[in-house]
Amino acid sequence: MTAAVDLGRFAALDEAGRREAALAFDLRRLDRDFLDNPYPWYHLLREYAPLHRMPDGSFFLTRYDDLQAVYRDNRRFSSDKKVEFAPKFGDTPLYRHHTTSLVFNDPPLHTRVRRLLAPAFTPRALKLLESRFVALVDRLLDRAAARGGMDVITDFAAALPVEIIGDMLAVPAQDRHLLRDWSLAILGALEPVLTPERAEAGNRAVLEFEDWLEKHIAAFGKQGGDGSDGYGDVLAALMRGEEGGDRLTPAELVQNCIFLLNAGHETTTNLIGNGIAALMDWPDERRRLMEDLGLIRTAVEEFLRFESSNQLGNRRVVERVEIGGVVFEPGTLVTLCIGAANRDPAQFPDPDRLDVSRQPNRHLAFGAGIHACAGMSLARLEGQIAISRLLARFPDFRRSGEFVRGGRARFRGFLSYPVEF
Repeated sequence: MTAAVDLGRFAALDEAGRREAALAFDLRRLDRDFLDNPYPWYHLLREYAPLHRMPDGSFFLTRYDDLQAVYRDNRRFSSDKKVEFAPKFGDTPLYRHHTTSLVFNDPPLHTRVRRLLAPAFTPRALKLLESRFVALVDRLLDRAAARGGMDVITDFAAALPVEIIGDMLAVPAQDRHLLRDWSLAILGALEPVLTPERAEAGNRAVLEFEDWLEKHIAAFGKQGGDGSDGYGDVLAALMRGEEGGDRLTPAELVQNCIFLLNAGHETTTNLIGNGIAALMDWPDERRRLMEDLGLIRTAVEEFLRFESSNQLGNRRVVERVEIGGVVFEPGTLVTLCIGAANRDPAQFPDPDRLDVSRQPNRHLAFGAGIHACAGMSLARLEGQIAISRLLARFPDFRRSGEFVRGGRARFRGFLSYPVEF
């Protein structure tokens, strides 16, 4: 069965009206309708303006092949955000953080940090994590069972990755409740429009996070933590550096710990929450998955494609280059619309339909090239275990109230999604 394209507010427009709407798109002037459901906009942009020049001179790309071309060309498309973020953040804690973290840098810093992180995400390391994660999922489901339901986000999807990344960075149990609010504030500052309120909250969160981490890292070092028992293994690796080779500076260490705690929690929370919500919206696919939980691997890939946790990426052109017939001059800023590329009909047949057995499924939810998400295997494992064990234990769970979307363009997810058993 083919899913009809949801054109939302544009359904009543003729082709000329739709083209005009696409050409007028401005990422800095988004309304609530877009934040709730951006896919009608993505459809129009792919159709009429796939390499769309916005009023500020930057470009918004929505086709799968164009995003792939940019991802593969890290020589001419830079991830370093110092030039772009200087006018946005000024000399602030947010600027200090976002220009020092792994994701917003090019080699050599990007290479150094990824090399130090690599051992934490090997198949062997993830195998050791699996039993701990299963036990954690079951404990949270036990608590939910005693209450007769839960909020999928706050009681489950957000709690799971915080515990796993918290273990990797040896975050004391009594402090883990701090992480989500810090993360939401810091990542919220990456939205296309930085309001004074978001700037204030983000800068305050970075300062508080830095202060906490500096004390935590000092205490972990004094205690002689080496991560050999799996607790604090990533923190120990980052502190230790390479034998006879690179070590992170104190500032680099702090900022990349913030990045790991943010990235490891935010995207996985959205993956689990979005996946469960998608199954609620597509009952036939939910039934297929419950009847064959062996489909959980392809189902998680489909959740990542269908409702990508991270909808937008960014690059800056450093050498003149042509993509999709458009020439980009040095200094041009480019927004990569992952959410649109993952529903490109040129790559995915019937892309607006959820298909838990979809194969092949070469989505871009984790990016591509040298900046492909370092923790993608961990995120996949968390999503597979969390969703499959929820379905196995409570096959008849249903929504018990109104959900609340996150209200952000870059990171797509929910703040609340109540269910009962």
